[in-house]
Amino acid sequence: MSLAGETPRHGPHVDVQFDRPDRRYEPGDALHLRYDVGGLGAERLRAVEHSVLWYTEGKGEEDIGVHFFERTATPRDSGSFAVTLPRSPLSYEGVIVKIRWCVRVRVFFQGGRDFVSEHVFDVGRVPPARMPQAAKP
Repeated sequence: MSLAGETPRHGPHVDVQFDRPDRRYEPGDALHLRYDVGGLGAERLRAVEHSVLWYTEGKGEEDIGVHFFERTATPRDSGSFAVTLPRSPLSYEGVIVKIRWCVRVRVFFQGGRDFVSEHVFDVGRVPPARMPQAAKP
């Protein structure tokens, strides 16, 4: 049964709780996070990985940088971790390219399949880029 306004979930899902509700961090800040894996049914966990990374979106080749990675030795359906964020790159909402930071939780099941969940947050306060306005005659 789901609450009014909620979409019922089927299958695995990951709920995360950032230590800052607005998910905004400055370079050098500590990010504290808790996650819960739900919807497992009868499936058993083989491993859980959690990471903090940045990636680019937009024109050209996409880049990715992993800042933090950990694979749990004894998989559980919940966990937490803390990491100090680096000085760069900063989150950026450009016209041609975007830089996104995210927490990624990857769950591996005994049967061989896996499930990935990403949760975006911001590092820094770079204002979004705007398209240049055409000059009026």
